[in-house]
Amino acid sequence: MANRFMLNETSYHGYGAIKEIANEAKARAFKKAFVCSDPDLIKFNVTKKVTDILDNEGLAYDIYSDIKPNPTIENVKHGVESFKASKADYIIAIGGGSSMDTAKAIGIIITNPEFEDVRSLEGVAPTKKPCVPIIAVPTTAGTAAEVTINYVITDVEKKRKFVCVDPHDMPIVAVVDPDMMSSMPKGLTASTGMDALTHAIEGYTTRGAWEMSDMFHLKAIEIISKSLRGAVNNEKEGREGMALGQYIAGMGFSNVGLGIAHSMAHTLGAVYDTPHGVACAMMLPIVMDFNKETTGEKYREIARVMGVKGVDSMTQDEYRAAAIQAVRQLSADVGIPAKLAAIKEEDLEFLAQSAAADACAPGNPKEASIDDFKAMFRQLM
Repeated sequence: MANRFMLNETSYHGYGAIKEIANEAKARAFKKAFVCSDPDLIKFNVTKKVTDILDNEGLAYDIYSDIKPNPTIENVKHGVESFKASKADYIIAIGGGSSMDTAKAIGIIITNPEFEDVRSLEGVAPTKKPCVPIIAVPTTAGTAAEVTINYVITDVEKKRKFVCVDPHDMPIVAVVDPDMMSSMPKGLTASTGMDALTHAIEGYTTRGAWEMSDMFHLKAIEIISKSLRGAVNNEKEGREGMALGQYIAGMGFSNVGLGIAHSMAHTLGAVYDTPHGVACAMMLPIVMDFNKETTGEKYREIARVMGVKGVDSMTQDEYRAAAIQAVRQLSADVGIPAKLAAIKEEDLEFLAQSAAADACAPGNPKEASIDDFKAMFRQLM
């Protein structure tokens, strides 16, 4: 069996990287940008850092801001119509996963109109053409949507999120500039950072993991665990480390998949509108404990790169417990709650069924039954 690896055509990293957007647009002979960015980023002049560059270079654009934290089918439909009206020929997605996921769905439907029913994109949709070219500019250090082939859309009517996996949606250019993340509040920095850690740990332990992906994921775990506390305190080195660490995690998991921590987080987001990173942070240690018997020596390496001392003298049970505790401690240190008051016993059946049906579930190293899902969700109560 061949292992496939897909990454951006080009990526830029470091402070000031956004200046390259104009150069890329000109080099590719793009005429007009469709700028996808959420209302808060526009309000607080984060989007303006990019549009000022476009203005200075005389590059045309329209702004689309009908984007919600958990983008919906309606957001995408409206975006498709707005893109058509704009006469744009490329997209600049500025924001976190929500902006980029919306941009990916719009771009795919524009070039593959037979998938205008957004629900038809769920799973691995057999699209034929690459999406509208996307230049992705993350403003959060977490989702790594700028380097993945995945996007997530919320079906409000059915109270569920669905994952779309499509090589045709990969942004052609990623511009990872820590300065674009400097205005993130502490809570958002913490939750998106824990999302990135979840990507790295689940990608490292998923059924599809192999040597190349392990290389990315271990390095990502190391960088994130060293950088997240500093990033939450808005320290320059922490911001820079998280910008790189979350991107490296995305390079890996996009190509090998995730597991049930994400399946369960998607469900919590759809039912209770729980922020995705918070849901991931709450579920990750619980799922790690569930999976521990199927992970061989990998938890020892997780513990090691997270700074646990003396792992080589520990028993298997000890280093597994140490890895899980290191994750719990990091989550607590950055202010993530361990419980979710909204969950009720009567919700568990729906939550479990939804998580089991999620596209991330098959990648988990250990199969989970409906009762297993209920038991794990119950730990949040």
